Amino acid sequence: MNINQLMKLALVVFTLSGFVACSSSSEEAEVPEVAETVDTNANDGRDNEAEAAAARAAAAEERARRSALATKVFYFDFDVAQFRPGDRETLTYHARDLASTPRKRVRLEGHADERGTREYNLALGERRANGILNFFIVNGASRNQIEVVSYGEERPADRGTTEAAYQRNRRVEVVEP
Repeated sequence: MNINQLMKLALVVFTLSGFVACSSSSEEAEVPEVAETVDTNANDGRDNEAEAAAARAAAAEERARRSALATKVFYFDFDVAQFRPGDRETLTYHARDLASTPRKRVRLEGHADERGTREYNLALGERRANGILNFFIVNGASRNQIEVVSYGEERPADRGTTEAAYQRNRRVEVVEP
């Protein structure tokens, strides 16, 4: 009987160890599923956050584009034909808009203040407009979309003789005909 009891005990221990082994295997199998569900939910949350961030960035970019395209006048320093570095981003939006809309046309009207001869101011206004024209072309616009006109000192924005009035007259205007 001793052997018989020992065999029964061994059979019970073996059976219980099988149950324990099976139950721990099934628990381990369930844990990854739960972990996968948590990871999936976390990834969905990250995806939603990324999509929301992308949407906010796109909306901000669209606001910047509209604001830049609303700017139509670019001012110059005295006796200088190069546009200001601060205008570069705005001019880039204008160039990209022209590049993306091949049927669109603009006229660049160059102006100068009244100081200098009429001929010099006409040439300066043209150099200013051509500087912006070249920037537009380098940034994707087509030459046939752009017309350049210089008015020199003939069409002042401000008829005053102060430095502030002169500043308002040294400009290039982007006009859509």
